[in-house]
Amino acid sequence: MSYIPSASFWKNKSVLVTGGTGFIGSHLVDRLVNFDSKVTVLYRSTDKNIAHLKDRITLFKGDCTNIEDALAACKGQQIVLNLAARVGSIQYNMTHQATMMRDNLLIATTMLDAAKKTNVERFLVVSAACIYPRDCKIPTPETEGFRDEPEPTNGGYGWAKRMAELLGKYYQEEYGMKIAIVRPYNCYGPRDHFDPKVSHVIPGLIKRVLEGENPLKVWGSGNQTRAFLYVDDLVDGMLLATERYPLADAVNLGMDEEVSIKDLIHKIVKIASVKTEIVFDTTKPDGSPRKNCDNTKAREKLGFKAKVSLDEGLKKTIDWYKSEIA
Repeated sequence: MSYIPSASFWKNKSVLVTGGTGFIGSHLVDRLVNFDSKVTVLYRSTDKNIAHLKDRITLFKGDCTNIEDALAACKGQQIVLNLAARVGSIQYNMTHQATMMRDNLLIATTMLDAAKKTNVERFLVVSAACIYPRDCKIPTPETEGFRDEPEPTNGGYGWAKRMAELLGKYYQEEYGMKIAIVRPYNCYGPRDHFDPKVSHVIPGLIKRVLEGENPLKVWGSGNQTRAFLYVDDLVDGMLLATERYPLADAVNLGMDEEVSIKDLIHKIVKIASVKTEIVFDTTKPDGSPRKNCDNTKAREKLGFKAKVSLDEGLKKTIDWYKSEIA
């Protein structure tokens, strides 16, 4: 049996969202506003992602690595959803491992401590698939999360997210806080980052296709498979975890539907109504032949199951790109 977040649970709750001006955070803020939550967004620099909500939320300008800002933002809040993170491309991560670990550890420790000191009732730790080792089982169960080293190209970020999970566990044990922990996989959707230098697979491909790149040159054979989670489904999963399973026990949030990169590209080209030649450069590596998480625990503990098919999600994302960016 699958569930959806309970509007009655979130109605009139005071909720602080860090990272609420970003891609995923802004969709989460949208949903909370629709649930009539009293939403505060802690931000450093605002952008158009939440401009349409400025009269329905409280904007608190500050830095979530600064304890004074964090304490002030957390004061009076019942729930903190901590989506703030320093993120970057694989190249940036590889050459800035210390920066990625330091800054993401600071975010986690500062926000958890501020929430504890201001008596916040519930806290969401947003971890990442990057915590898993390179040779993890596929589909990947949560039990692989602390085995061996994280994927080396994201080592600093992966270790910071592992430590955030442990902090959540220890804060719950020592201080009695209610902590939810989620590990999202391959999210995409409107408001994503579309610059191929920093983007993930889907937004990078959408930009290249819609900007008329022809031929479209793709690394590898295209036979490797991935699973992609639409942003609205991820929002459901984060809210369900906070609402139904605040037990400091990490849960994967992913999509069961897998697709080869070759089929993904053909879907994007077809949905975008573009004619382009697709060339696979087999002299370049495929990367991992298969990546996906085991979603059994999410179904059992949260009643979570992704609802938006890849075709539907791609169409929504491409339509948004055409109307807002192209």
